Amino acid sequence: MARTELPDLTARAAEAGSDLGHMMAVGLTGFFAFLDVYITQPLLPLLAHQYRASEVAVSMTISAVTLAIALAAPIIGMMADRLGRKRVIVGATLALALPTLWASRAPDLAALVHWRFLQGLCVPGIFVVTIAYVTEEWPAKRAALAMSVYVVGTVLGGASGRVFAGLITAHWGWRAAFVTLGMLTILGAALTWRLLPGSRRFARRGDWRATARAAFGHLRNPRLLATFAIGFNLLFVLVAGFTYVVFNLAAPPFHLGTAALGLIYLAYLPSLFFMPGAGRWTGRVGHRRALMAALAVTAFGTLLTLWPRLAPILAGLALCSGGLFMAQAVATSYLGIEARQARSSAAGLYAALYYIGGSLGGVIPGLFWDRFHWVACVALMLVADGLALALASRFWRSRPLPAPGGGAVPEAI
Repeated sequence: MARTELPDLTARAAEAGSDLGHMMAVGLTGFFAFLDVYITQPLLPLLAHQYRASEVAVSMTISAVTLAIALAAPIIGMMADRLGRKRVIVGATLALALPTLWASRAPDLAALVHWRFLQGLCVPGIFVVTIAYVTEEWPAKRAALAMSVYVVGTVLGGASGRVFAGLITAHWGWRAAFVTLGMLTILGAALTWRLLPGSRRFARRGDWRATARAAFGHLRNPRLLATFAIGFNLLFVLVAGFTYVVFNLAAPPFHLGTAALGLIYLAYLPSLFFMPGAGRWTGRVGHRRALMAALAVTAFGTLLTLWPRLAPILAGLALCSGGLFMAQAVATSYLGIEARQARSSAAGLYAALYYIGGSLGGVIPGLFWDRFHWVACVALMLVADGLALALASRFWRSRPLPAPGGGAVPEAI
């Protein structure tokens, strides 16, 4: 008995180890996708002073990236449904390094915004295609876990980029920060090529017109439309909060410098400890309940940032970011289940709305900043949370859904 069972146990252990390694590779992909995206956030007060520009003007170094992602994502999604997964992910990561390096030579704010826009055009090749890769390579319940690992990678990458940018800028200037992060992104392309497995379940779509028809078909699905709109609200909240909080903390009574402003993004890191568990929890309680819980945490953290003390503000930012990252994992997991075909196209449309939300989150709060300051940002964030909650309650399914590889995912009742 022991002789017959031992090889089976060994095979299952090897399979589990391989699955874990594949998930870790997906997390690494998420890390390098977002290492460069938000690196100017802790630098905004410095850039405003250096270029004698307004808060809205320097926030365009964020909004330019998110707008470019929104424009490119649907196109990249349709291309990836024909070209495959791994080659697009690796190529986009390598391409992202180039405008990151060139941005270090920008002579003025307009040129910096230009290079930031080009950075944004490269990101969907990583973000969009990885979502499709995850939903294809794992069954629905495992996909929720794999997506959580991916989101952990994006959290760590986004936080690391901001922290590195703040610390490097404080010692060697913001141009050195762009050079350093550009070189790290080249390293990321090499690691992704080496460690990310090729697709096993990718089915190439050979006809551009069929791909386009499938993409437009997503626009006739009210549940997918609601999911796209939820994504819009999630990134609106995240960008609004973490862009304008730096102006709040650079002003009296806090007076934080560039290095300290970079370190506030360590508030992202507590999310790393519960995100994988959140994926399993979503598989048990359903996407709707999981999203409601995540948005409740986000709203509480947002309100906590109104406290005029640094410690409660940092705790509020940690809760806000953790709730938003969990909500993002839930929404993208639901997207992969609801989109039965052309998943890259569905992910591209989701990313387009998601990053349009991020672009507006960098601009709209600035229109109220001069008069209402941080209070206006908090109010806008709470409104966006409420809209996302209402959309999920109204449109997301309440019955089990067939998983891509068979079985069902229990949805909230």
